[in-house]
Order: sequence, then C-alpha cells, then structure tokens
Amino acid sequence: MAELAFKELEAVALRQDLPEFGLVAGDVGTVVFVHLDGQGYEVEFTDADGRTLAVQTLLPDQLAAVRGRQILHVRPLTTATS
Repeated sequence: MAELAFKELEAVALRQDLPEFGLVAGDVGTVVFVHLDGQGYEVEFTDADGRTLAVQTLLPDQLAAVRGRQILHVRPLTTATS
C-alpha cells in the first residue's frame, strides 16, 4: 500500500475556493476520515470556537499539507452560520 498523502486528524489547507460552502482557499480543516487508501478525504472545517462549519469529501489535489514554516491566517466568516 502506498503512503497516504494525509492521515486522519492531520491539519490540511484547502487549495481552492468552495463558495457554496463558505470556504476559501487557505482555510484550514482536519482530516476526519480517509477514503479508499487516500483517493478521497473527509475534512471538517470549524470556526475558532470549534463549531463545525462544513464537512466535505475532497480529493487529494484539493488539499495541501499544513507543516513546517507556515503561518496560519484568520478571516471573518462572510455567511451566517447560526
């Protein structure tokens, strides 16, 4: 079995906007499930209080690793979530 691009509970960054879900490239989420040996990933995106904003099934090329010398960025939500 090939090594997975991402593992469960790993932080990942979105590579593209998903406006229908209020997500933009660079938003950070957590891998909560790995599909079919890494062919897809279930990723949870939360707000700063830990409330789930979206859970999306994404392909490996839609995600980037969050590692090393990177700085995370905070942005205000542009849509109502309550």
